[in-house]
Amino acid sequence: MQTIQKLMSLTGRRVLLTGATGNFGKSIAITIAELGGDLVLTDISGSDYSSLTQLIKEVSNVNVECFDCNLENAISRNNLITYLNEGNKSLNVIINNAAFVGTSDLTGWATDFESQTIETWKRALEINLTAVFDLCQGLTKKLKKGGNASIINISSIYGSNAPDYSLYTGTDMANPAAYAASKGGLIQLTRWLSSTIAPEIRVNSISFGGVLRGQNEKFVNRYVKQTPMNRMAKEDDSKGIIAYLSTDLSSYVTGQDFIIDGGWSV
Repeated sequence: MQTIQKLMSLTGRRVLLTGATGNFGKSIAITIAELGGDLVLTDISGSDYSSLTQLIKEVSNVNVECFDCNLENAISRNNLITYLNEGNKSLNVIINNAAFVGTSDLTGWATDFESQTIETWKRALEINLTAVFDLCQGLTKKLKKGGNASIINISSIYGSNAPDYSLYTGTDMANPAAYAASKGGLIQLTRWLSSTIAPEIRVNSISFGGVLRGQNEKFVNRYVKQTPMNRMAKEDDSKGIIAYLSTDLSSYVTGQDFIIDGGWSV
């Protein structure tokens, strides 16, 4: 019988993390490092890998690689897949964390349904769904060879819940159709993959609730009022579920969507 300490160790395993330098990415990367896992950090060109790498080194002496990848671009994705497949190092975990969330000033995004554009729809689907399919397909053989394999897809409560527009009244915030559709598709892709590439690879998704990041005060107050835990999420709320799904603690768990939202969706 294995001990809990053994089950939760990632020592000797290598983890690919997309969107590594973002808010969630940093917390996830540090969690993996604390568990002893080596990291391949990917993000767009110009990302601040150095400060993240420094934070990682403060908690663990794991190996860290940094690789620029524009997930919206198929050639860039293929370069990352080739880099990982051609190397001699194993690959044991993929955490598909990167996401297209847009901004309030992006044309055709944070606006009424009639004004949302096909261009922004395509961008969201390309990054949030197509890129995940591409990476999982291209790295499946590598994961199977590495053993103890796990894929973790980062989704959202809006992948399974319709928006409550009363939350957004009087703010410049919105809930674009493309975001919801791509995250909903990601949850179903997770289920599909879980039976298709089993038993060598486990595939699960995490649907996070709203994360406090300086949003409009009206939105925050309304959101908190609807949440049993009486607060929005913070980045470190990801650490426990990431540790569980990336390690052998969840060795008999696959095809599940874990809702981490403080009870908002109930």
